Amino acid sequence: MSAIAVTDTDGGLGRASGFARTWLPAILVFGIGLLCWQWIFPDVLGVKPFLLPRLSDVIDALWENRDALLTAAWITFKEAFGGLVLGSSVAVIASLVLARWRPLGNALIPYLIAANAIPVIAFAPITNAWFGTLSPWSKIVIAAALCFFPVLVNTLRGLTSVHPASIELMHAYACPQRTIFWKLRIPASMPYLFTALKIAAVLAMIGAVVGDYFGGSTESLGVQIQSAVALSRYEIAWAAIVVASILGSVLYGAVACAERLVIRWHPSVRAVD
Repeated sequence: MSAIAVTDTDGGLGRASGFARTWLPAILVFGIGLLCWQWIFPDVLGVKPFLLPRLSDVIDALWENRDALLTAAWITFKEAFGGLVLGSSVAVIASLVLARWRPLGNALIPYLIAANAIPVIAFAPITNAWFGTLSPWSKIVIAAALCFFPVLVNTLRGLTSVHPASIELMHAYACPQRTIFWKLRIPASMPYLFTALKIAAVLAMIGAVVGDYFGGSTESLGVQIQSAVALSRYEIAWAAIVVASILGSVLYGAVACAERLVIRWHPSVRAVD
């Protein structure tokens, strides 16, 4: 019994030390950043409030305008989440098609790269014309366009990165293409897919907020930021930016949690445990 207790204690100490190594540096940097924001930037460096308001002023604005910011956060979060789901779903389907018919993929990839080089925000006036300025779909489409390319490229790379010997073995057993995809290619692509989804989660929030700058609900985060800056209420603008950052982190964290649940067998996930 004592040996078991020692083993359990050692395991607990190992997990605690692993947690400390992983998170303490980030917590330390975060704390230093907050201290600099509150005192160093305004008092020592003389940063003006219109560039960066004091942290305490931003927190006060966040609390005083919590109802309006909460409503705006919900509106923008729905737009970002819708864009993430739409863009990622279309990208996954497209990557499956391109991986199945490789000549088609080789023909289309250069054009997809060229299309991705166009600033997606330039399409905002067009999507507003398609769906209406106040329609959430114009922002969802912008967020989806931002998510599409990274998910497509990473998933396609994962689907086509299977070792040739594994493919030959499946062919030796006379497995049809759908079995090869289901049993071999799709599992191999999952780490690539989740890496792309974590990138897309942040891009979706950026697309939703920036899309509001070109016209949207007066209660959305983008419009709230624009209005606050126009009225020189910079602490409210920064409070809205903080809310947008939190929402982006929530989307990222949700994807990271899904990754740990779905591909817990992969070494990249097990190494974090």
